[in-house]
Amino acid sequence: MKFQKQILVFVLLISLSISLLSGCGTQKQQISRNGFFFDTIITITLYGTDNESYINSCFSLASDYEKKFSNTIKDSEISKINQNAGSYVSVSDETIELLTDAIEYGNISGGKFDVTIGNLSDLWNFSEIAKNSGSPDNKVDSSVVPSDEEIKKQLSHVNYHCIQIDGNRVKLTDPDSKLDVGGIAKGYIADKMRTYLNQEGITSGVISLGGNVLTLGSKTDNKPYTIGIQKPFADTGTPLAELRVKDASIVSSGIYERYYRVGDKLYHHILDTETGYPVENNLYQVTIISQSSMDGDALSTTCFALGLEKGMELIEETDGIEAVFVTDDGNLHYSSGIGDNEELSLKQL
Repeated sequence: MKFQKQILVFVLLISLSISLLSGCGTQKQQISRNGFFFDTIITITLYGTDNESYINSCFSLASDYEKKFSNTIKDSEISKINQNAGSYVSVSDETIELLTDAIEYGNISGGKFDVTIGNLSDLWNFSEIAKNSGSPDNKVDSSVVPSDEEIKKQLSHVNYHCIQIDGNRVKLTDPDSKLDVGGIAKGYIADKMRTYLNQEGITSGVISLGGNVLTLGSKTDNKPYTIGIQKPFADTGTPLAELRVKDASIVSSGIYERYYRVGDKLYHHILDTETGYPVENNLYQVTIISQSSMDGDALSTTCFALGLEKGMELIEETDGIEAVFVTDDGNLHYSSGIGDNEELSLKQL
């Protein structure tokens, strides 16, 4: 039987690989602005209004959540939990909400998705090493690869069961564990923005958080939006396929987002919580189409880690979720709910 997932109407690294290919045509009223939060560019485009206050409010939400969820801001709530591992820390309702759902995703994924992966991710340090490689294909010296001993040490502290919640208090029972909610925070924020905008009567537009794309309703002519799925390792904005969607979230995880090479070996940021090493399963990318952007965040990572067969099985068993898998031979594999209709369709380019 399909398990029923609650649609989570609330909302984290990386430049995920989806780009908006086409907007809403000629509009009588529209407004679009960029902001920078969570080390990523946020673009909000609204149709049917030219009132900047709506976007200002969305950016205020992003700023507020960044101060709660970022593990690079020293006085954020997540950082305080990490700094006081073993002791309870009082946090906001939003942080409790986020961590409660992180635990749920850990259960659903069998631990493939785990927000206590912080120290292991820091050990691999993909973003900084790739940025400083000085090579167009991110080639680096083998000395940057962590030792097996170091990996095993940090892997032993990856266990979301050590997150303890008591009312509005949180603690990590393992003092050497570290939270990193980057895998779901952007989705959480996107969902919160949509909820706010809908409450204000804004029902047409696009929210993009570094690749997490969330469409509001349909275009003002009632046509679907066209969203491009990034071609792995191609120049940013080069599409492999197009999705046509209405009122949906599109989130991708892929090996080309943050990676480096040692010789012919590619090391990427999607880590296997069983081995501590990057996942190896002949996948280049997974794209999740859902109502909740936070669902898309967590499931894109989970399904990538599970691989094509088990990942597709999870999608087919989950109501309201569809997926596109891209294998390393360039082929697309998509779930049964993606059809040839205005609500949700796929076109390979």
